Amino acid sequence: MSDWTVTQGPLPRRRPRALSPLREHLRDTFWFAPTAAMVGVFVVWLVAQELDAALVRSLQDDGDFDTLADLLRFADDAKTVVSAVGSAMMTFIGVVFSISLVAVQMASGQFTPRVVRLFVRSRITKATFAVFLATFVLTLLVLTSYDSNVDPRAATSVPLVQSVLTLLMVALSLLLFVMYVNATLRLMRVSHVIARIAAESFRVAALMPVPAGGAEAPGLGPATAWVAHDGQAGVLRDVHVARLVRVARGHGVVLRLVPRIGDFLVPGTPVLAVHGGAAPSRRALRFALSVGVERTFHQDLAFGLRQLSDIGLRALSPAVNDPTTAVQALDRVVQILAALSRRPLDTVTHRDRRGVVRLVQPVPGWAELVDLGFTEVRACAVGSPQVTRRLLAGFDDLLRLVPPERCEPLLRHRELLRQAVERTAPTPADRAFALRPDRQGIG
Repeated sequence: MSDWTVTQGPLPRRRPRALSPLREHLRDTFWFAPTAAMVGVFVVWLVAQELDAALVRSLQDDGDFDTLADLLRFADDAKTVVSAVGSAMMTFIGVVFSISLVAVQMASGQFTPRVVRLFVRSRITKATFAVFLATFVLTLLVLTSYDSNVDPRAATSVPLVQSVLTLLMVALSLLLFVMYVNATLRLMRVSHVIARIAAESFRVAALMPVPAGGAEAPGLGPATAWVAHDGQAGVLRDVHVARLVRVARGHGVVLRLVPRIGDFLVPGTPVLAVHGGAAPSRRALRFALSVGVERTFHQDLAFGLRQLSDIGLRALSPAVNDPTTAVQALDRVVQILAALSRRPLDTVTHRDRRGVVRLVQPVPGWAELVDLGFTEVRACAVGSPQVTRRLLAGFDDLLRLVPPERCEPLLRHRELLRQAVERTAPTPADRAFALRPDRQGIG
């Protein structure tokens, strides 16, 4: 291996802002955005109705009944358009819903069920549903505002502002529909799905606190108390870091999270070790840990590699037999590992405002991340020279990047791959071809 240095810059230069667990969970739901949009459009309709009533009163007070009569004729013509829009919106909603179901089904079957979350978190999908439902609700509300009285002197409401608002919502709906179709078609392509997974992984890595000046957490000593999990069984999705730090500072202790993010918790098992004092009350720790039915990207450093490994395994299965997709997944695996090659791992410490360590959180170590990214794909790649060549090129690239103490897992995987290829390749020429590093597999 030649001696050369690489200037790394794989992580975003601007540190992303960490969202609260509540906001992250709302992003993982599909009901919040449409519900908020319908509530919001109801409020906007009330304001528009008041503006229309104020306009009518102003014209009546000024005696400008000719202008008011023209507005009544315009409103009568607009009523037909609003009625047509209300009927068409339900058809559009059905089309969008059908497209989403087909896209989710294809992604789950071709890639991995774990990528369905990308569709659920898609902002353009939520925005499209929200605007379509809001437009439909607005048309129903506007239709109730039309006055059957055509006499300008007795009219109480002319939904002029409401009709214009409806037309604007229709234009926005059409624009979002085009953007939604484009975004959905992109998410149905494996290269874009893999890129989204890698981007989420980089965001999680960038949110991990880096010890200033290489400072490490002091020795914690033996645990003085334990806190057991008393909620429902499930996957540890994330922890409310700020709340745990605040509780630990208030009690003068250090809290150590026992499970890692993504571990399955069973009621009664320890989740927090307390060092330096008594355990905080259950009330103080309420809502500090979030348990769900599946893993999320919020604080899970290994979840991206898990998804990429699943995509690579699915691509190498005999039913699919798509080694090019496996190579694309390996490209991102190597990219993620390169980004983490010199970052502190194993544990993450969170400090209070005075710089005192208050929370110690375990994260996967370097060897565990390497095993997660390569083990299963390597075991299934023996019969595919395209994948073995890409694996060897990835090992070589990472060996040039990592410090000497992190070379062992990479050397181990490279040797295991070499042994497996030599056992299965029928001829020396086939073995030599399969063991030749190539970043494109077979370029």
